[in-house]
Amino acid sequence: MAKLYFHYSSMNAGKSTALLQAHHNYGERGMKTFLLTAFLDDRHGVGVIRSRIGIQQEATPFRKGDNLLDVVRKKKQEDSLSCVLVDEAQFLSKEQVGQLAEVVDKEGIPVLAFGIRTDFLAEPFEGSQYLMSWADEIKEIKTICHCGKKATMNARIDISGKMEMAGDQIEIGGNERYVSLCRACYYSKNTGL
Repeated sequence: MAKLYFHYSSMNAGKSTALLQAHHNYGERGMKTFLLTAFLDDRHGVGVIRSRIGIQQEATPFRKGDNLLDVVRKKKQEDSLSCVLVDEAQFLSKEQVGQLAEVVDKEGIPVLAFGIRTDFLAEPFEGSQYLMSWADEIKEIKTICHCGKKATMNARIDISGKMEMAGDQIEIGGNERYVSLCRACYYSKNTGL
């Protein structure tokens, strides 16, 4: 039975690696997946899912207003689909999370969404908020803070390693802009740098 899954974590925990491993596993069994990623994440090119360990795969980029149920149905007409994999799921809109639930409920295709739960100010992203509410299964991908505790927060840092406490919710970046922290280090502004 198809389900909507949400795999979440703080930054740099291996979400894209886990997604690409799932894609590989389906492919090894002769099953086709459909990969989606946020258009606005263009660090490695638009429509590229790339892990920090160096593996990557082409994907279909989605924008905020795209109807993902229609996108998946169109892809399904071209080829059989065994699974939809969504990277950067925090950038989904509420409506798109609902559309992915319809992919599961109406099309019978499992959807595995991977994303971060909160932004650098500890506020939920829209996509993550509704995936936490509507997913059939939720799984945390764990990583650690520099102090050794489980990291649950995402700190945006400047070039000197100091935390930024203002700015736009979305700023694309990697290790040069974000560090994963436990709650205690986050609120004490101890970035470990």
